[in-house]
Amino acid sequence: MAALLGRRRGRAVTVALRRAELRQRSTFDVAVVGAGIVGLGAARQLVLRHPALSFAVLEKERQLAHHQSGHNSGVIHSGIYYTPGSLKAKLCVQGAALCYEYCDQKGIPYKQCGKLIVAVEQDEIPRLKALYERGLQNNVRGLKLIGAKEIQAKEPFCRGLMALDSPYTGIVDYRQVAQSYAEDFQEAGGTILTDFEVTDMEMAKESSSGSEDGLKYPVIVRSSKGEEIYCRHIVTCAGLYSDRLSEISGCSPEPRIVPFRGDYLVLKPEKCYMVKGNIYPVPNPRFPFLGFHFTPRMDGSVWLGPNAVLAFKREGYKLFDFSATDFLDAVLYSGLWKLVLRNLSYGLNEMYRACFLSAQVKELQKFIPEVTVNDVLRGPSGVRAQALDSDGNLVDDFVFDGGTGDIGSRILHVRNAPSPAATSSLAIAEMIADEVKRRFEL
Repeated sequence: MAALLGRRRGRAVTVALRRAELRQRSTFDVAVVGAGIVGLGAARQLVLRHPALSFAVLEKERQLAHHQSGHNSGVIHSGIYYTPGSLKAKLCVQGAALCYEYCDQKGIPYKQCGKLIVAVEQDEIPRLKALYERGLQNNVRGLKLIGAKEIQAKEPFCRGLMALDSPYTGIVDYRQVAQSYAEDFQEAGGTILTDFEVTDMEMAKESSSGSEDGLKYPVIVRSSKGEEIYCRHIVTCAGLYSDRLSEISGCSPEPRIVPFRGDYLVLKPEKCYMVKGNIYPVPNPRFPFLGFHFTPRMDGSVWLGPNAVLAFKREGYKLFDFSATDFLDAVLYSGLWKLVLRNLSYGLNEMYRACFLSAQVKELQKFIPEVTVNDVLRGPSGVRAQALDSDGNLVDDFVFDGGTGDIGSRILHVRNAPSPAATSSLAIAEMIADEVKRRFEL
């Protein structure tokens, strides 16, 4: 325990030293905005590929991986769901393998507890078999279809007609993984500046930084507190604020980020024995989200859910969190209303379940009938940065963008890094590093 506390203190000191370093040195070759798992993974990959260059990560919070990266289910996905041949499928399968390998190298604990996608109705079986075929085409390891008896052998309390068994699926603490990326980045010479909320990016005048620095580092990045750094290039991985940061540099406002909150329940500790691995429903292609599932956690707890409801604040993790700016930004966007009208019954059901615990438990009882309202508690929530176009379509692929004018050629915006971005983070980092090299000719 003493060693662990010492390590944590060391991390805090490192960040504090980096802030002191800002006052002495404010020029970098590349600044990465956003210290979530995607931003940190990209920064790590960049500094490892280009050790002669200087890199900084700018994060508006005081902690790293504070939002989506620290509020997710912790599942290492195997790549079953995604269209064969798609970038998402390729990156997930590749990313899962890299994630396990990285955790082994760094001594980060994980559990390869597997996942069952369970059909509880006859009409779900054809969709389940189609998922199996899709998973095979995506080269997902170890997949097999199992019957009711085999389901109970793996999950004694689970009931189902047929299931897709994915033994390669696992769980990990992604906040710990992201922190390890940060340590790698710093050990390779990178600088992390926390409490640095980027509010402006512009080209410097030749005289702005004294003399030749204004030519060598022509981009000024300003924080909400008036701090400035100078750099040659910027990469933004801003998650819930990716659209707003992009607009600063003259990009299109689309795709727009619409925040969806996912609320979890948790099994009471004395009831966690009912779940051994991940238990998922067969996804309904008419609806945009996966539905309620059972997710064991590294700390031994079991999360149940999540639902998916519009968040009234981009970083609003509580039911009554509200931001007038974020709320109006969402509800005045035509794309949201088109999505809502196409999925009205689904959306109303999600809102109903968000309010009534018994409605959520009823969904869970389809898989584990023994679960009762008395066995669960309200748990944590996460907010998903869902990219949405003006036609109301969920943007399901990666979106890179630049900007207009001189500054546009010096910025790479990662406008959408769709789920499962945490699983795929090391593979995504390689793709971002490739794109940075292509665009900026590093």
